[in-house]
Amino acid sequence: MNSDNHSKRKERRLPKRTLWMAIALAVVGLIALLYYFLPKDEQSASPNQAASAATLPKIVSAVAAGEVKTLAVRGDVLVATKTDGSKITARKESNISAVETLKILGAPADALAELPIVIEEPTANFNPTGILAVLAIVGLITFLIFRNSRQPQGQSGSGYNFSNMGRSNPRVISNAHDKDSKSKTFLPPPVTFRDVAGADQAKLELLEIIEFLKEPDKFVKLGARIPKGVLMAGPPGTGKTLLAKAVAGEAGVPFFSISGSEFVEMFVGVGAARVRDLFKRAREQAPAVVFVDEIDAVGRQRGASMGSGNDEREQTLNQILVEMDGFTTDTNVIVMASTNRPDILDPALLRPGRFDRKVILDRPDVQGREAILEVHTRGKPLAPDISILDLAKLTPGFVGADLENLVNEAAILAARRNLNMIGRLEFQDAMERIVAGPERQGKILSDYERKVVAYHEAGHAVVMHNLEHSDPVHKISIISRGMALGYTMPLPEGDKYLRSREAFEDEIVGLLGGRAAEEIIFKRITTGAANDLERATKLARAMVTRFGFSPTLGLRTFGEEQGNPYLGSLGEIRNYSEEMAQTIDHEIRHILDTAYQRAKDIVVIQQRKLEALAGALLEHETVERPTFEALMA
Repeated sequence: MNSDNHSKRKERRLPKRTLWMAIALAVVGLIALLYYFLPKDEQSASPNQAASAATLPKIVSAVAAGEVKTLAVRGDVLVATKTDGSKITARKESNISAVETLKILGAPADALAELPIVIEEPTANFNPTGILAVLAIVGLITFLIFRNSRQPQGQSGSGYNFSNMGRSNPRVISNAHDKDSKSKTFLPPPVTFRDVAGADQAKLELLEIIEFLKEPDKFVKLGARIPKGVLMAGPPGTGKTLLAKAVAGEAGVPFFSISGSEFVEMFVGVGAARVRDLFKRAREQAPAVVFVDEIDAVGRQRGASMGSGNDEREQTLNQILVEMDGFTTDTNVIVMASTNRPDILDPALLRPGRFDRKVILDRPDVQGREAILEVHTRGKPLAPDISILDLAKLTPGFVGADLENLVNEAAILAARRNLNMIGRLEFQDAMERIVAGPERQGKILSDYERKVVAYHEAGHAVVMHNLEHSDPVHKISIISRGMALGYTMPLPEGDKYLRSREAFEDEIVGLLGGRAAEEIIFKRITTGAANDLERATKLARAMVTRFGFSPTLGLRTFGEEQGNPYLGSLGEIRNYSEEMAQTIDHEIRHILDTAYQRAKDIVVIQQRKLEALAGALLEHETVERPTFEALMA
């Protein structure tokens, strides 16, 4: 109990540095405000601020009449004492003497010669109101500094806490398994590999990190040097932060988590100070894991910007490099970082001795998605007909965050429908809501437009069904979702990592099936195929410029893409001539024209099935895969 009170008093004690700063500011403020508020001497005052110059002729008249007993000169102020004891005060010009002033105004010379003139030093009047104002302002400044210095760490007040400006504020997870003595409650269980699914390869690469944190002596006595830093790269939502927490949880060590943007501050040098403070705190609690999320915020390649090389971000990066280099073999601190832009990181971060291990977290396959869904559906009431494997097959391309959102959206839909369990329909609707957008209620299309949309989507489905390398059609709908008036949903039978030229060509043909159906059935075309044409053009350009699928242009790539492997292309640097650009355009046009002709041929041959499918869509609005395959048979 005594130790707790002592620690509290120590926290409330004013730091010496803050105390001296408060005293210095108070003294400086007192001197400045005294100088400002106290009245200046009469000599320095301007002539227009004293008595009116109209009283000077009165003094001249009194001198001429012999009524002035003495004349006192106090700077620019003339005080004439009359024989009856009264005084007349006037102000003269500052660049002329008192006698000359009176002579110019007509005072007799003989009267001035006989007049006693006394030169007095100017005096200043003491102003107690000014002193009180000075003391009030100095007291206010001292109180604000004192109050700010006593503010607890991590507590956000009304002002900026300068005393904590150089301290890092990471989220710390102790990963302790014992009982919390203060709150008398058990701490929440730490995150472990059991909570991370769909990243088996990444787990294998991190096992040695966990073993080192658990038994560092085993490596040290053999002279082995464990990696100081682990960089996890991958698309957003693949579980990089969760995996870092799991490493610390498996090892049972403290977990320090901070974002890269939290180092950068408006004051130069604060980021470097926070880096030093963070690593100091981690060393004090070693073994520990330091996790820097989105490290590309401070780890960008130096010299790439147009600004000064002495900016705050580069100083912070330099301090991170120095701190990681300062780790000795007995320092049991592992630095983990995550980014989805590894291509822009500074090479000094990735060299051996710093982030020399790179763990790639890619989009999970079917088995990975199944494992992730098992984790997120744990404890949720699922309908008996729900198959986790079937749900995994319905979600190609989804990452862990998408799957978590899918389960949550399905649970929300089940609650809105007053159901006791989450059924297959809720998962299906949740997936369509995520992929295509929310369903737009009400009649927003005329009968003619609705018919055009039905034939357009039926054209997609019929053409895809008659292509050898196209994915099976899972669902067709003319219910408007998001910006789409209707949609056709193909689903692959399994994950694909390699694609052939024929698969690209068939995909383009399927995309142009809707436009082909409109032209053949209605003898006119609409804007409904705008997105289809955009996607088909991108595929055709990729075939020509990236994959070497054009026999005319040969085995060469055209243009250097500027972008990120996980976030997509941000532009292209052109490295070919104008003549080659024309040839590329001709090849793209040839691919699209050939695909469109194939789509029209299929629609003409399968026109009866197309009309049957369009009729089913107009009647039911949605056609599932079993019904569609029955119509196609």
